[in-house]
Amino acid sequence: MADLIGKGKHIRTVPMPGWVKGAVDGWTQAAGITTGFIFRGVRRSGAIWGDHITPKAFWHVVKRAARVAGITHLAPHDLRRSCARLCHLAGGELEQIQFLLGHVSVQTTERYLGCKQKLRNAVNDSINLADA
Repeated sequence: MADLIGKGKHIRTVPMPGWVKGAVDGWTQAAGITTGFIFRGVRRSGAIWGDHITPKAFWHVVKRAARVAGITHLAPHDLRRSCARLCHLAGGELEQIQFLLGHVSVQTTERYLGCKQKLRNAVNDSINLADA
């Protein structure tokens, strides 16, 4: 897990897959990073430069990777929406996705997912209490 400072200086704890943690641990060990920022500038010689890269520099790296993947138009919120939708498609619970994104309102999360509650055909309509 990683603690990130988000909008309004709220601290958000974000879970990460084991393979991501392994990659980050491998990088910090190889780079000799024990404190401070994880992502740092690296000179062509391989030496670490500075104590961190800026959010703008990080965004340039992401945009370059998107172009290589054939994605021409990309905004930061596209990444948030994609993360939310992929979590939802993988069976993630609405409340957990809401928590991951740091939304106060579940309606905001529903807008990210492009879904709303279907009140005419509610999910709890299929509960058969007569058999219980």
